[in-house]
Amino acid sequence: MNVSNKREQNEFTHSAESEKGATKVNENFDFENMRQQMTTLKNKLNQQEIISDRLMRRSMKNEVNTITRRYYIIMVLGLFMVPYGYWCFVKLSGLSPFFWIVTSIFMLICVGATFYTLHKINDPNLMNSNLVEARKKVASAKKFEANWLFFGIPAVVVWLGWFLYEVYQLHGGALDNGFFWGGCIGGIIGAICGLSLNFKTQRQYQDIIDQIEDLTADEK
Repeated sequence: MNVSNKREQNEFTHSAESEKGATKVNENFDFENMRQQMTTLKNKLNQQEIISDRLMRRSMKNEVNTITRRYYIIMVLGLFMVPYGYWCFVKLSGLSPFFWIVTSIFMLICVGATFYTLHKINDPNLMNSNLVEARKKVASAKKFEANWLFFGIPAVVVWLGWFLYEVYQLHGGALDNGFFWGGCIGGIIGAICGLSLNFKTQRQYQDIIDQIEDLTADEK
């Protein structure tokens, strides 16, 4: 009787140990499976972050390229206005040569200011290198262009007033002269286009800065 009970007890103990071992194996398998899933998920997230980083850098690079192309067009137009201004203002319209000289100087100052701003961001690797440094350059260009309005707007107002005065004097004070009103309308349209272009560039600069701050938020 005792032998039978002992045998049953041993079998029960062996069965319990077997179940315990199987449970431990299952737990280890589940843990290893979970660890592999976490590793796979982490790799996918890292890949998504890398792809997102590349897409945002490409987007910022496209924004910068758009601004630089716009600056090149402005510089070409500014340089073109020097000889064109002589033909239009002096030869065709009969305005004073001094007015053309001052206009040419103003155009060259605009070209120089545009080139100075362009130099800050005209780097093919600007968005592929240190984004903190890139942000400083973009912010500096944005600030300079915003401050330029404090000189540009008063200068344009003075130039337009001088232009209208020259036309007014040239035609003996006749306000019905087509060139006079053409200058007024052209000046207003030019001012609106210039301000709209400036505001658009400012928004693009701010978009670039915001994207850089999003990318560098985790590094702070």
